[in-house]
Amino acid sequence: MTAVVSARDTMPTREGDLTVEGHGIDPIPVEGRYGSLTRVFTVWFTPNLVPAAFAIGTFAVSVASLGWWAGLAAIVLGNLISAALVGVMAAMGPRSGMAQIPASRLPFGKTIVVPGVINWLSTIAWDAVNAFFGAYAIDILTGGAIPFPVSLAIVIVCQSVLSIVGYEAIHTFEKWAALGLLVLFAVVTIAAVPKMDFAMANGSGASVGMFVLMTTIAGSFNLAWALYASDYTRYLPVDAPASRVFGWTFLGLALSATWLEALGLAVTNALGNSTADNTHQINTIVGGGFVGALAMVAIFLGSVAVNAMNDYTGSLSLLAAGVRIWRPLSAALVGVLSFGATLYLYYGNFQSTFENYLLLITYWIGPWAAIVLVDWYLRRGRFDARRVVGFANLPSGRNALVALVLGFVVSIPFFNQTLYVGPAANALGGADVTYVVGFAVAAVLYSVLERSAGQTSVPVPAS
Repeated sequence: MTAVVSARDTMPTREGDLTVEGHGIDPIPVEGRYGSLTRVFTVWFTPNLVPAAFAIGTFAVSVASLGWWAGLAAIVLGNLISAALVGVMAAMGPRSGMAQIPASRLPFGKTIVVPGVINWLSTIAWDAVNAFFGAYAIDILTGGAIPFPVSLAIVIVCQSVLSIVGYEAIHTFEKWAALGLLVLFAVVTIAAVPKMDFAMANGSGASVGMFVLMTTIAGSFNLAWALYASDYTRYLPVDAPASRVFGWTFLGLALSATWLEALGLAVTNALGNSTADNTHQINTIVGGGFVGALAMVAIFLGSVAVNAMNDYTGSLSLLAAGVRIWRPLSAALVGVLSFGATLYLYYGNFQSTFENYLLLITYWIGPWAAIVLVDWYLRRGRFDARRVVGFANLPSGRNALVALVLGFVVSIPFFNQTLYVGPAANALGGADVTYVVGFAVAAVLYSVLERSAGQTSVPVPAS
């Protein structure tokens, strides 16, 4: 029997089809799958080419007091680990046909409201971080002729248009933006070479604890994408090789994040004690002028690229939480709310707020990821789609919520960020192993609870 598709449930049918995607969180039917695997690389390579990644690189010196080699090692290690986790999550998309938070209804049931709303709020916070940079890029390009709120509105409108059109618009934009940003940031990197310092003396206060802290900070940037992973692979053919989906995701994230973060680290000393935002710092590092203008164009495009993905994922997270709203309207709502959040950053202390954003809005991801992965393993990757479509028919999800909360609570003593440093972090010399602790505790607890209840140990046939 062929399902009747309403005008509000439209889906793209091929690459380049810019039909507004009204389809929400229901699994993408097998006959509606399409797309090349190489686009998995570009959709993950492009959004990391943003000043936020550059800023993280500078933290190796300003926060962790590491030198070049130790800082670079921490950046590489953090990105390799986190990119691998996102790759595993992305491989779930073709098998399930579902976006990441909606697919989390499998273990969480009705308690999906908790991670769904948290992630919806997180996408708004990430929007604010990136729109901040994009708006400043317009400010520099126009010589301050356009007020910051107006520049911000331009960024918000551009990202919102992409997220409202949906999956295919985002993939198409990221594909072509990847080529442009690759060239633009290559020019920026070459221009910054005279300011690079590979013998920086700032590593005198380095320690194992600070190395671990920087690894965690670097990893948190890519780790946040775990909540988005299958959103951008759910339309792929069901027989898409998991190894290739993993590989393209891993390469896209690891290469782009490591590149920009290493660039930020290399030029940190040239920034001195500057309190300017990273957009102005990048413009100064490359010497302004024509190259500076190219850098600002790159920052603007990168901000739109990453925030379109934030808005799209935010729209799906809200729907997964049980809010009944048309997906394009849900995407527009995220964009509107991010406008206010960005103004908050603009009038506040950006660096400390950014560091808090980076860790606080990602600490819960470790326990969440553990629960999703354990559940996927217990089900052997098979499920009945009918069990996750209607919110009213979802199971309680009590075990998942208990594991999430306890995994998070147990990890609190390991926090290390400006608002709170836990006793365990102090004892470890500043090392922040929150993600590891939260992941391990939640994984063991959820597995024990589910196995004792006998709820997911037997694979459920796919519908």
